[in-house]
Amino acid sequence: MGDMSQYMQEEPLSARTLRALSFACDAPMKKVYFITHGCKANQYDTETFRQELQARGAVVVESPEEADACVINTCTVTNQADVGARKAIRKAKRANPDLEIVVAGCSSSIQPEMYEAMPEVSSVVRGHDAQAVAGMIAPVNPSLVLHEEAIGADLLQRNDRGTRAWMKVQDGCDRRCAFCATKVARGVSRSRDPRELVREAKLLASNHPEIVITGVHIGHYGYDLGPASDKSQRLSTLMATLLDEVPDVRFRLGSVEATEIDDLMVQLLETSGGRLVPHLHVPMQSGSDAVLRRMRRWHNREQYRVRMLEIADRLGAFGFGADIIVGFPGEQEVHHEETRRLVQELPFTYLHVFPYSIRDGTPAATFDGQVLREVKSRRSQELRDIAQQKGQAYRQGRVGSMAQVVIEDHDYGITEDYLRVKLQGPMATRLVDLVEVPLSMDDDGQLIAQTSGAQRKERS
Repeated sequence: MGDMSQYMQEEPLSARTLRALSFACDAPMKKVYFITHGCKANQYDTETFRQELQARGAVVVESPEEADACVINTCTVTNQADVGARKAIRKAKRANPDLEIVVAGCSSSIQPEMYEAMPEVSSVVRGHDAQAVAGMIAPVNPSLVLHEEAIGADLLQRNDRGTRAWMKVQDGCDRRCAFCATKVARGVSRSRDPRELVREAKLLASNHPEIVITGVHIGHYGYDLGPASDKSQRLSTLMATLLDEVPDVRFRLGSVEATEIDDLMVQLLETSGGRLVPHLHVPMQSGSDAVLRRMRRWHNREQYRVRMLEIADRLGAFGFGADIIVGFPGEQEVHHEETRRLVQELPFTYLHVFPYSIRDGTPAATFDGQVLREVKSRRSQELRDIAQQKGQAYRQGRVGSMAQVVIEDHDYGITEDYLRVKLQGPMATRLVDLVEVPLSMDDDGQLIAQTSGAQRKERS
């Protein structure tokens, strides 16, 4: 029997796994490299690919040069995302001409023929089916199971790529924003069973101090699980259940719309003692009603403004971010000024500002009034400058206070209110996953978390 040391994990291996290892040592093992583009939902999907391939005996490697196969999980939010995917494919193939390349994800769902025509590509999966992806690389061998999770498992056990875990609670979207192709790529909104999510959260909580709730439109969680009049299955009720039944982890909401943050969710943010962390990422897209109508958004400026001020009044200090699309077709200076004023008024701690980029196949791609690149660049910078000032003021206000920090590597961590902090202190104090520490700031404006004497947040 061959050397088994490369398969050893930190946790003890069961007899079932050891029997599989005995078989595996003389079997060829596929080495797989992953490339992920796009959102947290895509990152979650990649982890399901990874888990399924590992269950079939594959080994994850850190470069295409080491790999037998490469899985590229694509994004299709703009035409440039497609360009980026094609560049990544060609780069990986140049690095290893023998590499087997499998393309999956949103872009392959919309235009599989484009990837099928690329000579570098071995196979294409239309979407995010983990078993389909794994089947392209490692056909099922029932005797070869190196992890406790069975082949074809529906529940993700861990995120191998970081301290924090993602948990996708739904997929797809029922909205029809004029700039977005996600509905075409991922289909209608589909919610996962809450009992299944509790089971998955318990698995993830055994390996991670924080679980990020993600999906394509998480604010519509539960809408398809019962009649519209039944409010018992909503994102807020799911979070209440998770907080109650999965006690040894903190949760963070991914991107959620302002009009879909109900009073129960705000109450949970207020009263959970930080277990539902005080951080909201709430897409705004524009602060102009005229632009919002052209975008086919379902809320107006005042609805967003009022709701976020209400939440800020109840929560006090909290991390507050948003997405803004600058230079959407038809956006004029007066519309940009409306957005600028709203950004100035609301208590943002950071912004993701994107100059509008065409996505073929969306209604906005055919709209007149396309904005010049240099105008989009100027407007974007104006908003980024305001966000930088507001973010720095918020960080300054946190100096001298305590923070609960998830350590993402030995040098940096993330606070409950989504501040990136630099760790200082003996290395031994940076090896735990969640600590409570005081915050300071260096001369460059970087928040510092001093881990010497830090209180470890125990998790059973």
